[in-house]
Order: sequence, then structure tokens, then C-alpha cells
Amino acid sequence: MQIDINADMGESFGLYRMGNDEEFMRFITSANIACGFHAGDPTVMHKTVALAKAHGVQVGAHPGLPDRQGFGRREMNCSVDEIYDDVMYQAGALKAFVEAAGMRLHHVKPHGSLYGMANRRAEVAEAICRAILDIDKDLYFYTMKKGLVGEVAQRMGVRVVYELYGDLDYDAQGNLVITRHHDPHKPEDVARKVLGMVQQGKVKATDGTEIAIHGSSVCLHSDTPGAIEILKAVNQALKNSGCTLAAPPL
Repeated sequence: MQIDINADMGESFGLYRMGNDEEFMRFITSANIACGFHAGDPTVMHKTVALAKAHGVQVGAHPGLPDRQGFGRREMNCSVDEIYDDVMYQAGALKAFVEAAGMRLHHVKPHGSLYGMANRRAEVAEAICRAILDIDKDLYFYTMKKGLVGEVAQRMGVRVVYELYGDLDYDAQGNLVITRHHDPHKPEDVARKVLGMVQQGKVKATDGTEIAIHGSSVCLHSDTPGAIEILKAVNQALKNSGCTLAAPPL
């Protein structure tokens, strides 16, 4: 079984530092790099692409809503044309850095509220898919199985990679439980949860019931307390179970 480990990277900007990208990059196979709207800046984008190249990590664009103060986690009343333009602008900028490094952009994964909007509203998913197709028809769209994106992307001819979240909880309906700050978790508990999702297609919801889950890429966050130890534990557990760690091929 081939499993991808992805993480949100490049979320520092200016003098402000977020996450430990240098350490995280050693244990992931694909990086979702912030493109300057919710976090990141041109210099951080450049450096993060170079870091990914040094570690053989695939690079994806992580476009968000233009809400730096709210870290892209506050929903905005954007038109579908604005969403298309914002995704095109952000992913296009990162694509330039990626190609200058002799690499190829691998995927697009919306950030925060934009991610949630795409899963609830078909017109938002369609706008993002149109941008992806206009940038590069071979790009993947990273998203969770729950929601509208998979159906919309399939209809529009966009390739989809479904995600599993190791350090976030799911409710009984299969929705992610999003909080302003990520709760602490024991590394061994997260590793056990990830193996259950990957091997059995099940996860325990917040009400204690088991729900079905599907995905081939595991997402972990660098701002979760103890994030690097969690990442190491998940990486090792997947390897020990016989999984090959690799991003989907372009």
C-alpha cells in the first residue's frame, strides 16, 4: 500500500516564524506551501520550495482566503470569480518558484475556510477546479472524501487525492472538528488512529462511534503540540506496517 504524508508548510512571513519546516520536511512526502494570502510571503515561498527539493518532497499550492489576521480560518463572502482569481494568483505564483527550482507543481490544496467552503458549495469547488485545470490539467486536488469536491472534480476531469487527518477529530457525520488551536495528542495514539484509517477504513468519531473513512494521504499539522514527535510516530508506524511512503505520481 502506498501512502502519502502531507503537511502545511511555509506559513511564516516577514519576521514571524511558524512551525519547524526544516525538521518536518524530513518525514513527509508532499508539502502544501502557503502562497501569501493567509500566510507566507515570496521569500518564504522561495525558501520552502528549495527545502522541499532538497528532501525530495512534492510541492503543492496551499491557497487561502485573503485573511492574514484570521489565518484564513474566517469565512468570507467572495464571489466565484474572486475565488477563481485568488486561487489562480496564488498557485500561479508558487508554480513560478517551483519551475525555477527545476520541479513541477504537484497539487492544489485549499486552506482553512476555503477548504470547507469548497466541500459545502459546488460553485466554490467548481471555481477552484477551473483554476486547477487552467494552471495544469495534471495537478491533483487534495481534499477529504466527505463533501462535494470529489463529485465536482470527477465531473470536471480534475484528479483527486483524498486525505485522512491524523491530528484532527471527526464528528459522527464524518466532518472535521475544527478548533482555533489544535489540541494536544499522544504520538502513539495518533499513529494507532492513522493505521486504523489506512488499514481498516475506520475511525472513532467524537461520540465514540466508528465511522467509515477513505483516503490515501495523511495530513498532519506542524502547529499541533508535539507535532514533530507525532509525525515521526506516524511515519514509522506506516513503514512498520509495510506501507510505501510516496506522493501520487504526476
